[in-house]
Amino acid sequence: MVQEDFARRKAARVLVADDNLDAAESLATLLEFHGYQVQFVHDGESAVQALETFRPDVALLDIGMPKLDGYEVACRARQTSWGAKLKLIALTGWGHDQARRDALAAGFDRHFVKPVAIEELLAYLQSLAN
Repeated sequence: MVQEDFARRKAARVLVADDNLDAAESLATLLEFHGYQVQFVHDGESAVQALETFRPDVALLDIGMPKLDGYEVACRARQTSWGAKLKLIALTGWGHDQARRDALAAGFDRHFVKPVAIEELLAYLQSLAN
């Protein structure tokens, strides 16, 4: 499978941050099935810590998380030396135009609205290797 080849070739590391425990764990399991190394957390402060320690290639961040929202997590990541190369993906229930603009302003590379079509997400992750 193409996604598995990318994940193995690049040893792609993905952080999933979502306060919906079931959603985070399910997405993490699915990504692991496709060969990605995944860590998941459930709030913004934990996401910032995981970005520092896990150093993922890609971070999938919910916007409406407790402690720090996804916008603040993205801003903090972009302020680091390694954050410029990090691919940030907003994965949120907030799909209105202002949420999309806010995501781009915060430093996100892409904005997906939940429920995301997993094929679309996997295709985007694959496109990052190209």
